[in-house]
Amino acid sequence: MAKPFLRVALVFLAALAVRATTSFAEQVSPEETLKRYLTAIQASDFDKAYDLVSKAMKMDRKSGQVRSREAWVKQSQYLVAFSEAKIFDFKVSPGKVEGEKAIVPNLLSSQDKFLNQLGVEEYELYTLLQEDGAWKVDQQTEVVEQSEIDQWFPKKKK
Repeated sequence: MAKPFLRVALVFLAALAVRATTSFAEQVSPEETLKRYLTAIQASDFDKAYDLVSKAMKMDRKSGQVRSREAWVKQSQYLVAFSEAKIFDFKVSPGKVEGEKAIVPNLLSSQDKFLNQLGVEEYELYTLLQEDGAWKVDQQTEVVEQSEIDQWFPKKKK
């Protein structure tokens, strides 16, 4: 009588172990998440980028509601087309993780018709948050102070 119960329990525990191992293996680092996001934006694949951004990045400021995938994709397509933004290259560096928040530096090579007409490299810091068990891009800021550039983008020693 105890043997069938034991078998069911062992099968259940084995299934849990496989699921836990799979979830752990599927955990993507903040740096890899940012690379996937920037690759999607570079390719104008906003549908893919939607899954990599936080709820706050999807928020409609007027309504206070999270935009649907379709609305977010359309707005992103419009903004990129209007600004004529192009990403040429990016270099994601190791970030700093503190709990459920990560700061990840990126050196961006891009151009647009408003803010970066000359295609000057930009030093960026991305904030990523843990949301629904995955890292999500939540915020991007440009680094302009030399002391911050030196802190986040140290020059390689020769």
